[in-house]
Amino acid sequence: MEARIALVYSLVDPVGRGVAARLVERLECGPPRSIDERLVELRECKGTVLAGFSDDIIYLDYVDNYLGGWDAYIFLSRHSSASGRPTLSIHHTGNPCNEARYGGRPRSLAIAFPRLAKLLLMKYREAAESQGLLDEYQLTLEATHHGPTEPGKPLVFIEIGSREEQWRDERALDAMASAVEAALESSLPRCRPVIGVGGTHYPERHTRLMLEGDVCYGHIFAKYTADCIDEEMLRMAVERSADRIEGFIVLKTRSRVKNLVRRIAEAMGLWVENLR
Repeated sequence: MEARIALVYSLVDPVGRGVAARLVERLECGPPRSIDERLVELRECKGTVLAGFSDDIIYLDYVDNYLGGWDAYIFLSRHSSASGRPTLSIHHTGNPCNEARYGGRPRSLAIAFPRLAKLLLMKYREAAESQGLLDEYQLTLEATHHGPTEPGKPLVFIEIGSREEQWRDERALDAMASAVEAALESSLPRCRPVIGVGGTHYPERHTRLMLEGDVCYGHIFAKYTADCIDEEMLRMAVERSADRIEGFIVLKTRSRVKNLVRRIAEAMGLWVENLR
């Protein structure tokens, strides 16, 4: 891979610990060393590092202080949901609204990496298929949510959800480890980086376009964040991306938001595609 990617997990996260343990063997990692009370396990690996932090993963806004020499981060994480839906997901992080209940800052977006997100989603699908998981788990993008928001390098979350049963599923843990290993060994894909607007938290249409089309997504704003979407947030989504954003893909959302997207896109020289 052209970019130098560090792998980040939390010691309080069963998914992060489980996938990291698998990657130690796959990536020929050395023994762990403790840096301080925050970065408890740091391993040098083939082409990357595995960094295990004591804080939960959504609160690692300070990750650059330890890994700032890397180009980007992949965060290995569990996903929690009241629905309990079994999911294998990829997403970028940020808080589009005036609250930050789960890490990061309010009205702040992390730096997205659309090409890396597309690569991870494609490799996750391949690994999940080989494990026979796709009849049981939904492979999906998620809308932008939670922290961290402040790292100065782009980051992508790869997750297993949504309850303890899935977090400890050996097949799912193997699939995530395989997807990450394969991504690190692959070139970033050619694609058209876009911002997604509208749809649900698990946006099936955006996911299908990412897997089957030539687009790759940076931030995605679900319909439930419509009240928070303004010019500042749309411009921030375009600017907070490692890849130059070319346009917007808009699903079902409020007319006010659609009109705003059209106006901002015109001002920034981007295209807009409205899908039903």
